[in-house]
Amino acid sequence: MSALSTIRSRPEDLKRAIALRNKPYPDVDALVTLDTECRQLAGAVNALRAKRNEQAHKLADAKKAGGAVDAAVSRELGELRDTIAADEAKLQKCESERDALLLLFPQIPHPTVPVGKDGTENVVVREVPSTVRTIPEPKPHFVLGPELNILDTERGAKVSGEGFYFLVGDGARLEMALITFMRETHRKAGYTELLPPILISSASMTGTGQLPKFAEDSYKTVLDDLWLAPTAEVPLTNLYRDEVLLGTDLPLKVMAFTPCFRREAGGHGVETRGIARVHQFNKVELVNFVHPNSSYDQLETLLSEAEAIVQALGLRYRIFNLCTGDLPDKAAKCYDIELWAPGAARWLEVSSVSNFEDYQSTRAGIRYRETQAAKPEFVHTLNGSGTALPRLMVAVMETWQTSPGRIEVPPVLRPYLGGQTHLEPTPFVGERELGRGRRGWNAG
Repeated sequence: MSALSTIRSRPEDLKRAIALRNKPYPDVDALVTLDTECRQLAGAVNALRAKRNEQAHKLADAKKAGGAVDAAVSRELGELRDTIAADEAKLQKCESERDALLLLFPQIPHPTVPVGKDGTENVVVREVPSTVRTIPEPKPHFVLGPELNILDTERGAKVSGEGFYFLVGDGARLEMALITFMRETHRKAGYTELLPPILISSASMTGTGQLPKFAEDSYKTVLDDLWLAPTAEVPLTNLYRDEVLLGTDLPLKVMAFTPCFRREAGGHGVETRGIARVHQFNKVELVNFVHPNSSYDQLETLLSEAEAIVQALGLRYRIFNLCTGDLPDKAAKCYDIELWAPGAARWLEVSSVSNFEDYQSTRAGIRYRETQAAKPEFVHTLNGSGTALPRLMVAVMETWQTSPGRIEVPPVLRPYLGGQTHLEPTPFVGERELGRGRRGWNAG
């Protein structure tokens, strides 16, 4: 159900949903009152337009008949035009205020979403152990990566600031192998691959729900009304903005590999050391446009598609059904996939798989028509990370250590690394590294 129709027909349901989400939102009754005012203004404007048209026809008929123009009718027509212009301005202001307020309200959670106050009450759907025999006390990636010179956060910070990093040598090759593996896996699952724009308009950011809520977490260009994509979900979903799809097109599955940009990077300490929380990262994104009657079946399929990646890599993972207090505003239901990083001994979220129902499609104007004569309806949009790269890299590096300083390449990735079985360290270069006791290319 579209957001505005929800306000009009199910205000009490929305109030209950807001209570379950356990977060502050605008007052529902205030929005209902504002919407009622807008509808009354629209009715009055339409009545005045009808009267104006009637008077205009009278003048036109009089002119055609060669008779004298009725001065009173002409004067009334001028007054109507002035009144309509003033009321149209009021209506536009009212609708702008209503629509801006409407963007701040969340989706109504699906009945299968567990009730809870915050993330501590998310429900574990399943936990799957690793198929890899991990060595005792594996090193965390932020120690092992720099030792092998395949990860360089120090120079990343020098070049761009905290929250940026370089992958070097086989570190870069490992990430590219993961990207290629994911792209090929999802293509075989029926996805059409896209290479989308990275700079995104405000209309597109609003259409998917990134604006207004996440404006402060996003990067915006100074001279243009364009944003660096926080996720490929934004350009992929807006691909069909203001269009009508055919019923036979659904489900329509698209994917893209893109860099993503986000301001948030957390605090300090082990939680943010290395590349677990960064400002720029690569991600393979999955978006589905789905018939409303089958969107929850498709959600389970989408979850299995994201899950297939971590399964194939032999990683330990768990899946959560997010509770109402932790559910994203735009999601009616959301699963999180978390990977175990044995070196840092912590869980890392690597994918969120969500059914937004028509939350995005009503904002972006994405509809479908079941038959040529049928009325267009809003599609349901689903989204999942398939998956995000930095935390996947962390889990692979920490899980696949075979001995101190050695990282085995997961078998499914070896075809993309020329059959290589282990990551090779990158030689250190430069006087600074010699000063640290690390050999350079030409050191004796």
